[in-house]
Amino acid sequence: MSRTYPSLYEGFGLPVLEAMASGTAVVTSREGSLEEIAGAAALYVDPRDASAIGDAILEVVTDPARRAALVAAGQERVRAFSWEAAARQTIEVYERVAASG
Repeated sequence: MSRTYPSLYEGFGLPVLEAMASGTAVVTSREGSLEEIAGAAALYVDPRDASAIGDAILEVVTDPARRAALVAAGQERVRAFSWEAAARQTIEVYERVAASG
């Protein structure tokens, strides 16, 4: 299974993380935050190029080894993101700001 998410702008990229967490290979764009979120765990395409999107989907569908590598990389990548980590990082920012005030 693959998930294509060729967004032109993305504030965070939660759908990419959700796809990775569910064991899905991801095809996405480098727009917005998507490259920062997906790292090396996705195939990247120009979101304005339908042919490139189709080629990437075909690659994931027809190459089981490539698909398995993307799924494994995605499941590893998603471990870097959690609500606990987000809360901890937010608290750290608040503490730094409060200490500098």
